[in-house]
Amino acid sequence: MVQDLFDYPQMVQTALRGVVREALARTAREGLRGAHHFYVSFRTDVPGVVLPDYLLNEYPEEMTIVLQHQFWGLEVGDQEFSVTVSFQNRPEQLTIPFAAVTSFADPSVKFGLQFELPATKPLDTAALPAKVPAGEAPKPPPRQAAEIVTLDKFRKR
Repeated sequence: MVQDLFDYPQMVQTALRGVVREALARTAREGLRGAHHFYVSFRTDVPGVVLPDYLLNEYPEEMTIVLQHQFWGLEVGDQEFSVTVSFQNRPEQLTIPFAAVTSFADPSVKFGLQFELPATKPLDTAALPAKVPAGEAPKPPPRQAAEIVTLDKFRKR
């Protein structure tokens, strides 16, 4: 069997994370346009994630934020983004590396991406905490309503 020296799956992950970066960068420049809004799920235990201790204690592995009504100061860098979101009417600044993002969805256009993270420790998805939307945004639509792109369909079995 030929060894993949290019690591194509990682190249695809990087390219798709660029879609997230660009969507957030446009939002930082222009604001949210039309009905667009985003659900961003991320691992809270990835190096570089910055959030208040009480949120980290409540969501030690993963959480979801909603960028729709109650967010401010969105700044997008090459490796991470920072944003202030409201948790129970309490503004908190978060910094999230793109490498920590596990999914991104824009339900207004039924678009979504899921990402794999490098295996640093086993992920028990059954033990993940419930996802928490920031602010007063509605709950996300069922997963089948979004077009989810996974890398598995590109891998040889």
